[in-house]
Amino acid sequence: MQDTMMETTNDTYYLTLVLLVIAWCTIHSAMISISVTAFLQKHLGNKYRFYRLLFNIIAIITLIPVALYARSQPSQVIFEWAGYFQALQIIFLSVGIILFYLGARHYDARQLLGFAQIRNRTISTAITHSGELDTTGILGVIRHPWYLGLIFIIWARQLDITTLIVNVILTAYLVVGSILEEKKLVMEFGDKYRRYQQSVSMLIPLKWLRAKITHS
Repeated sequence: MQDTMMETTNDTYYLTLVLLVIAWCTIHSAMISISVTAFLQKHLGNKYRFYRLLFNIIAIITLIPVALYARSQPSQVIFEWAGYFQALQIIFLSVGIILFYLGARHYDARQLLGFAQIRNRTISTAITHSGELDTTGILGVIRHPWYLGLIFIIWARQLDITTLIVNVILTAYLVVGSILEEKKLVMEFGDKYRRYQQSVSMLIPLKWLRAKITHS
């Protein structure tokens, strides 16, 4: 009887966790969707430059209860980075950190956080230092190095059931988020960004590898 109650409690916990993480991702995605941002740009005018900062603040505030709930109950470990797997874990972490470093050479944290838009009175979607489309360096290999780097990092953690659930949803969210962001970048940069999409892969550098093999 006690085992049945514990299983029911666990099922309720995991179901609630799934719903909370999906709800956070949905709210986050909706706030940066084309329909919402276009509506706000139309009605807020120049004040829209504050939106990215507000978006980041709301994302952090709403993430806190989700993170607290995810840590509220012990979860069964299903995979440990032990033995030979530790080398793979180091590779995952290293790739993730390198991607963040290489991306940081092109991305502007002030653009990402929203401070640059407020200071410069712009509504640019691009988070590069110039606020313009940058296709050099790592951005000539993949279009979203930080998203890919984050995917490597979250999967380098010890996996319990809670972490597995969160990782699967977040990975799907990062892919969907990339697609949503690109729709806005196409609207901002037009054919220039479409040509960029044709020549550079979104997350997995297949086009870059194919070009290297072809010209080797």
